[in-house]
Amino acid sequence: MRWHRENTACVETVAQAEEFIERVGFAACLTDASRPGPSLYVAVCGRRDATRPRNVQKDSESSHTWELKDELMRRGRVYYGKLAHGKAMFLAPRMIPYFKALWGIPRPEQKKLLSGPALRVLRVLRKEWEMGTADLRKESGVLDREQFMRAMDELQRAMIVVPNEAVYQPRFSYLWGLAEERFAEELATKVDRHTALREVARCFLAGAGMTVPGELARVTGLARPEAGLGNRALVEEGYAVKVAQGKYRLAELGAAGPSVERVRCVGLSRISP
Repeated sequence: MRWHRENTACVETVAQAEEFIERVGFAACLTDASRPGPSLYVAVCGRRDATRPRNVQKDSESSHTWELKDELMRRGRVYYGKLAHGKAMFLAPRMIPYFKALWGIPRPEQKKLLSGPALRVLRVLRKEWEMGTADLRKESGVLDREQFMRAMDELQRAMIVVPNEAVYQPRFSYLWGLAEERFAEELATKVDRHTALREVARCFLAGAGMTVPGELARVTGLARPEAGLGNRALVEEGYAVKVAQGKYRLAELGAAGPSVERVRCVGLSRISP
């Protein structure tokens, strides 16, 4: 299955991780089987019952996922950052315009919509392009650690700033940069909100086969009414079928279609790569 939950093709290398993210379109980083949607950690484990232990420092699969995350971030071929609701998420480049249309803040509106600390951090990064956490706090004057992290989360959520690299010596830190430096073409692509909702819904349904009430909203951070708009747009074009209130299935699975459990537990060749 696309989400690598069938114990057949665990993600082991960074190249495989990039292929996985490109295939699924977007994925969480370290969520386990208790959360819906594709996840790099679950793909590394290669099983649908993958559950993160309490002591993740001693868990080899958690450690390997973290190492892959660092390498993916450094290579910069897929988008990584904290998006809606502070969720760390990977995006395939093709999905960036849609997420930007939903959560991005156009440059003319940034002074009005961003907080003062976020604007001070952004002013420094636009001058320096890349800077480590400690230096960025000092140069921006946002010295309070919690205030600084809130500003960075705000800038990531608006798809303006991304972590470019994790540095572990002499102490752990991130190198921060502007998202437009790595993904200029994708972030400059204009997409209307209706199209963005439809394509995000399409991306999720292509892997899930069927979505249940509230699932798309939970995975992406969309409001449930907007997630519903995206799913209904797929029904209008014939890509999906509405099974019940809030439940949608790929039209290609047929009129009766399998149960949601069969779609996700057995995996169908028609929705597999």
